[in-house]
Amino acid sequence: MKRNSTQIVEGIDWTLVAMYVMFVCIGWMNVYAAVYNDAHSSIFDMSQKYGKQLIWIGTGFLLAIIILIVDVDFYTVFAWPIYVFSMFMLVAVMFLGTTISGSKSWFRIGEVGIQPAEFAKFAVNLALAKFLSNMDINMDKLATKIKSFLIILLPVVLILLENETGVAMVYLVFILVLYREGLSGNMLLLGFLGILLFALALVIDKIILISVLSGIAVLFILVIKKKLKNILLVVSVLILACGAVVGTNYAFSHLHGYQKKRLDVFLGKGAAGEKTKSGYNVNQAKISIGSGGFTGKGFLQGTQTKYDFVPEQATDFIFCTIGEEWGFLGSAFIVIAFMFFIVRIVFLAERQRSLFSRIYGYGVACIFFFHVLVNIGMTIGLVPVIGIPLPFFSYGGSSLWSFTILLFIFIKLDSSRLLILR
Repeated sequence: MKRNSTQIVEGIDWTLVAMYVMFVCIGWMNVYAAVYNDAHSSIFDMSQKYGKQLIWIGTGFLLAIIILIVDVDFYTVFAWPIYVFSMFMLVAVMFLGTTISGSKSWFRIGEVGIQPAEFAKFAVNLALAKFLSNMDINMDKLATKIKSFLIILLPVVLILLENETGVAMVYLVFILVLYREGLSGNMLLLGFLGILLFALALVIDKIILISVLSGIAVLFILVIKKKLKNILLVVSVLILACGAVVGTNYAFSHLHGYQKKRLDVFLGKGAAGEKTKSGYNVNQAKISIGSGGFTGKGFLQGTQTKYDFVPEQATDFIFCTIGEEWGFLGSAFIVIAFMFFIVRIVFLAERQRSLFSRIYGYGVACIFFFHVLVNIGMTIGLVPVIGIPLPFFSYGGSSLWSFTILLFIFIKLDSSRLLILR
């Protein structure tokens, strides 16, 4: 038994561990810079976010060690119980939780806030890996597709009910894991076309858009062979598309005001730019990043940061601090480091002997990819501001712990690869 424990330690991918430590430390420096002022100089000031973040980091390291110590079979045996418990917590928070920033998705214990939606990510990843690694599972079967989508969509629905649209969108990235395991590329194409139709429905008047879709359908009918089967297919697609347009407009009209403004800013509708609060946030974020120039203004020298021009700069807009104080070079370094980090996870996932470990690894890579892409994208105006953190950088215990658990479960699974070989 002692020999096996030594083998597991030797099997740990220290590259990922080192990058985790690097990200956490650099992240803390940027949280410190984002909230720094001359009146608070001690890094252990627990009244400040950087002081509290030190506690999250210390407990995060402890969580990582515990995960590496626990027997690897724990994660496969208890995958379903962990998933069920996470879904229970998502339901419970709707009744017992505290409303923060318009979302009733937090458990408040004194000064500590816990967000179950963040922790459900690794639970869904475990459950999906457990289900798809079953030897009887075939992705070509309709039943497999339905069950896989149910595992993913259940937390999405629950989180949407908590009014956490941004976090709910993260779970949709698990569809890429299904694609790796045999889901048809046509499903991804349909998903892309659905997103495109959704965007068009918000920009173009629904009557005009439905008329255009009808015209395209008529052209298809004239071009293709005039078989009843083909005509019925085109008509069915047209009805679904028109229904999606009407449904999108209905759903948009029932969104909260701040959600509408975020979409308006992204789509450039009307006066959604600098004249709205959401537009102001994005505009100030661009100014902050651009003001850093090539090499940056230097640590704690960012004026946009120091004078709080960018809201939520320690959380959702933490990348602004990087851009202003570290400049293009520092920003490029962080982006390249994250790219290497994600590619490294994919590489390790592909070398797994266990199907469960491979599927889980791809889930980890997809979640990190989505968070990095969207968080950085929203600070420079490429994607809507949906309020999701930059992994290991943004302030907050729930996000730091959840990313730590997500990553180190995979590191543990990867370390067991040597035991499977022996």
